[in-house]
Amino acid sequence: ITAPGLEHTLRTVHAALRREFGLPAPRIAVLGLNPHAGEDGHLGREELDLIIPLLQRLRADGMDLVGPLPADTAFLPAKLAGFDTVLAMYHDQGLPVLKYSGFEQAVNLTLGLPYPRVAVDHGTALDLAGRGIADPSSLQAATALCAQLARQRTLSA
Repeated sequence: ITAPGLEHTLRTVHAALRREFGLPAPRIAVLGLNPHAGEDGHLGREELDLIIPLLQRLRADGMDLVGPLPADTAFLPAKLAGFDTVLAMYHDQGLPVLKYSGFEQAVNLTLGLPYPRVAVDHGTALDLAGRGIADPSSLQAATALCAQLARQRTLSA
């Protein structure tokens, strides 16, 4: 993890929430990298040395960022209330929660591109291919979101 990489990601997410989803002031929860968000340096210093200073600087630029939050409790419904999105620091920190809460309904969305890019929330499911038993729900959700994003871009152009 680097400060420039994290800053680029946060600015990309912030801009996409404004542009693609029409949120004038998105509120973003930012997870810590280490367990328990580093426990004040006892479980890692990335939060103290990198994440917190960067979040403070971006807050001064007007971004509404909360964190770094411990990933083990950040996804509790009461904690999620009031956030527009959660930025996880790596794949297996956020994706298991998404798949548990919305498998077959979730959509993989790539932000920061000049066009909408969506995908299903699961892998290739080669074990199901050609057997007529795959659930198309995630594909339908991805298609609907892509159409919504394309309409939003047309309206804001």
